[in-house]
Amino acid sequence: MRSRILFLLPLAGSLLLTGCLSPSRDTPPLQIWDDMKAQPKYKAQQQSPLFADKRSSRRPPEGTVAIGQLGGDDAYRWGVVASQYVGKNQEPVTPELLAQGQLKFNTYCAPCHSRVGDGKGIVGIRAGAAFQPANLIEPRVQQMNDGELYSVASEGRRTMMGYRTQTSDHDRWAIVAYLRALHRANSGTKEDVPENLRAQLN
Repeated sequence: MRSRILFLLPLAGSLLLTGCLSPSRDTPPLQIWDDMKAQPKYKAQQQSPLFADKRSSRRPPEGTVAIGQLGGDDAYRWGVVASQYVGKNQEPVTPELLAQGQLKFNTYCAPCHSRVGDGKGIVGIRAGAAFQPANLIEPRVQQMNDGELYSVASEGRRTMMGYRTQTSDHDRWAIVAYLRALHRANSGTKEDVPENLRAQLN
């Protein structure tokens, strides 16, 4: 009897161990808690019998907005309406807006374009001929619509990076307002100064 038990013990042990084997290395045969291994989902480019075109990857419904991406109207958020740059600043120009614009301009724009906007900032000086920032007070830039200036500040142009992620929509409209103030300061005449202040001019 004892020898029979000793013979059956290894056999029983081997049978128990076979229960631990799995058809693949990645899927155990018994999962009390699957740790989210089995998820009712579609993987990228996987077919789906639910749709006529068999595609599991679907376009979002029209008008869908990602979380945190809800903005104002197109004119305010993008500076563009019907493929045209808006002509006027979308923020009312106030002393507070100009002060905010000056702060953000000096922070993000002045390193390349200088504080007066002539393109002679420290970055351009150090980079030499390899990188020459635009002169923001030249007539070409002064003739741009406010929406185009806002779009360039947001998305960038050529070698200039965009600043949509570093600044808010409000801040970029403030920068446009301050840049217009620089334009006026650069091209203004004595007659633009109120008469009661002209005596203070040198």
